[in-house]
Amino acid sequence: MSFISEFKEFAIKGNVIDLAVGVIIGGAFGKIVDSFVKDIVMPMVGQLVGGVDFKQLYLNLGDRTFATLELAEKAGAPLIKYGAFINTVVDFTIVALAIFVAVKAINKMKKEAPAAPAAPAEPAEEIVLLRQIRDSLKK
Repeated sequence: MSFISEFKEFAIKGNVIDLAVGVIIGGAFGKIVDSFVKDIVMPMVGQLVGGVDFKQLYLNLGDRTFATLELAEKAGAPLIKYGAFINTVVDFTIVALAIFVAVKAINKMKKEAPAAPAAPAEPAEEIVLLRQIRDSLKK
């Protein structure tokens, strides 16, 4: 079997196509969650904790001070942008929660496979003895 025919067989399998669709939808879902966190959730959380804009939270590791994050970035100052990190952690938490809920719902919708029929129970010892007696009387 040639390399090309092996690749065709691999690419046509349903799992590969399902994976591709999942990656595309996941990328789009990630953008939606990112916007939801940055544009809706974090501004509300920032307002609740005293009007903090999480996007602007950073730690300057340099010796110069800057009025805003943008000025510090333009100057090339070494920065720890912990506000952006907090946004990313919230993004991840929402995506993980959504995936958990989706997988749980999918697993609930799957029909459980019928249980294999149980093996017949072993007869009681008295029954076994009676059968042995019957068989010996027949002889």
